[in-house]
Amino acid sequence: MTVEIISVGTEILLGNIVNTNAAYLAEKCAALGLSCFYQDVVGDNEERLMGVIRTALSRADILLISGGLGPTQDDLTKEVAAKALGKELYLHEPSKRMIEEFFQKRGIEITENNWKQAMMPVGCIVVENPNGTAPGVIMEDNGRHVVLMPGPPNELMPMFENSIMPYLNELEPGIIYSQTVKVCGVGESKAESMVEDLINTQSNPTIATYAKTGEVHLRVTARAEDEKEARKLVKPIVKELKGRFGNNIYTTQEEITLEKAVVDLLLANHLTVCTVESCTGGMLAARLINVAGVSEVFKSGYITYSNKAKRRILGIKKPLLEKYGAVSPETAKEMAKGAAIISKADVTVGITGIAGPDGGTDEKPVGLVYIACNVCGRTNVKKYNFSGNRMKIRENSVSAALSLMRESILKYYSEVTFGSNK
Repeated sequence: MTVEIISVGTEILLGNIVNTNAAYLAEKCAALGLSCFYQDVVGDNEERLMGVIRTALSRADILLISGGLGPTQDDLTKEVAAKALGKELYLHEPSKRMIEEFFQKRGIEITENNWKQAMMPVGCIVVENPNGTAPGVIMEDNGRHVVLMPGPPNELMPMFENSIMPYLNELEPGIIYSQTVKVCGVGESKAESMVEDLINTQSNPTIATYAKTGEVHLRVTARAEDEKEARKLVKPIVKELKGRFGNNIYTTQEEITLEKAVVDLLLANHLTVCTVESCTGGMLAARLINVAGVSEVFKSGYITYSNKAKRRILGIKKPLLEKYGAVSPETAKEMAKGAAIISKADVTVGITGIAGPDGGTDEKPVGLVYIACNVCGRTNVKKYNFSGNRMKIRENSVSAALSLMRESILKYYSEVTFGSNK
């Protein structure tokens, strides 16, 4: 079945609030196996809202509409949606009593316009809202389902979880189960090309690729009668992805982030880490420190933004900086090696680059970044050319550094193990 998400509110159009409801509902619909092809945002205007609803009714089986259920004159969603389906409104006594109790418990005087929220379309399903005064509404008409929900997220989300989701799940019976395969060190285009044949021939389960900053996530989703059967369908596809992406897969668990995977790798191998950053200004250290338990492995972090700091703190020689420049593989390598000397950490990472918007040249353009990772004396240096604004370049640099850390640690132990077996 297809679903269309409609968010009502002039404040969303003006950018006064971020439309988190649409993102939340879209994610939940995907988990339910519902196909969402359109999302709409419309202001508190009767004519435009009617146009959006009628268009959505012509192309979707389910309409999820949030906002515009309040007591004021510009809260028009329920009235317009009922009119679009040819339904009259009546006073729903249980909703009226609920509104009375809500205000009485809080010692607030009820104004006449609050009874507007107790007016319901004839034949609808009224959805209780224990967190506010606006009940939800479900209207059914000729195989179409129109769901109205309050706009505040602290009201919409529990209502959706407790009442709307079970209703939608009955429309599409069965269980939806998803597993996410998270990949680093492989670009979006390459990742998609590596699974293109699987995507072109998919039915159940399905594979969807999602580009993240410096990562690609592949979500494998199956529908079945129960979770056990759905897991059976997903398992061989995940196994196939593991065979194709190998060590570039850092987890198949939704809650594991790239920085968490790196910290877990450090902990598992009893390794300590030190970061030394230039263009990223401490962002790598911050990502690592976000992980609980990192204090066991994180020794120190340095921001050596200027050449003077690189010389004074890391001991990089002035002739080397003059010959190769601050943004060079040679300097990145010396940053990582210098950090190893001063911190005595097992793993050190050096990042140097041009984040822009100024400072680039034909030879060294904005977005050029060198990252070096030293693992127990073995140093790996990589060159990157990122695009985007200053923040995007810095964020990509941090993700690349985490990916290089993971790759370098795995490579080190692979080489050590291989050498010990010779």
